[in-house]
Amino acid sequence: MTVNRFVLNGTSYHGHGAIDVIPEIVKAKGFKKAFVASDPDLVKFGVTAKVTDLLEKNGIDYTLYSDIKPNPTIENVKNGVEAYKASGADFMITIGGGSSMDTGKGIGIIVNNPEFADVRSLEGVAPTKNRTVFTIAVPTTGGTGAESTINYVITDVERKRKFVCVDPNDIPDVAVVDPDMMSSMPKGLTASTGMDALTHAIEGYTTGAAWELSDCLNLEAIKLIGKNLRKAVANDPDGREGMALAQYVTAMAYSNVGLGIAHSMAHTLGAVYDTPHGVACAMMLPIVMEFNAPNTGEKFKAIAEALGVDTTGMDQEAYRAAAVAAVRQLSADVGIPAKLDKLAEEDLPFLCESAAADACAPGNPRPASLAEFEMMFRKLM
Repeated sequence: MTVNRFVLNGTSYHGHGAIDVIPEIVKAKGFKKAFVASDPDLVKFGVTAKVTDLLEKNGIDYTLYSDIKPNPTIENVKNGVEAYKASGADFMITIGGGSSMDTGKGIGIIVNNPEFADVRSLEGVAPTKNRTVFTIAVPTTGGTGAESTINYVITDVERKRKFVCVDPNDIPDVAVVDPDMMSSMPKGLTASTGMDALTHAIEGYTTGAAWELSDCLNLEAIKLIGKNLRKAVANDPDGREGMALAQYVTAMAYSNVGLGIAHSMAHTLGAVYDTPHGVACAMMLPIVMEFNAPNTGEKFKAIAEALGVDTTGMDQEAYRAAAVAAVRQLSADVGIPAKLDKLAEEDLPFLCESAAADACAPGNPRPASLAEFEMMFRKLM
């Protein structure tokens, strides 16, 4: 008998204006000072202030930490741990996309589990004993879903690699998913994070650990993304709200069942070339789907239909091709490039070895050899 575990946020709030509940949560818990982790661009463009202004208005003290890179590093986490300790804060608010939330997860885990002060020791499934610092997570991108996952990814600059940490103790206590926090996202970021969400949903739907509960969530997320991503890129409020829900729904699922090699390959592209994660995922997804197709049963039929394809009369080969084509078309429609100019021939061996060693690789429905990784990477050239 298989036992499937599902770890979710304790509480989540959804809808326009949802951030207004934050002061109520803080006061109900009796917290005194927030450690606010948010990236520099969000601070610069006033997005972070939507939350910090609320704190000030309600007399809640806070320290702002913004030493966070788009692909957050070991150094970002280490500096954040020291900043948290010096701040006198008793809880954390993370505001942003995966970069802010992943940094915050690393900080919160180490603060409450100091024996893991070496950030690299958190790679894989680390045996932490204590829950992270109480965290309220506020996403500003419709893609990563980091506010509802037990995963985070840190870049090891020295070794030119990303490593994945999987820990039920790191999931934020409260998620506040307010589409108004996403309204100022530029088109390119909306597109790339949205394609990251689609990669989560499709990989989570086809991964080896997928089961009925995760399938329900991931398939619904694919439908929501197909319906809303183009509108969100055009800054339509309904599209923003649809993507805010989609990224949360798929994150609940993929966090519990894992991903596949589209993410493995995207991680190494990000580590070597600093390629934005969502862009790397979007470029790899249709390539990996073609590779995985023989091991996916009838699931590509459901994916194609969720993306608006009429599969009536199609045989297996046709609906599999249609699913891949629908993903490629959506990616092109929102402006994602299909090629990576930076990709160099001499980097291929390292890229392949890193992707094969990535924590997401074992979940892929079809094992890939180093030669097959190289074949797929070459399709970006």
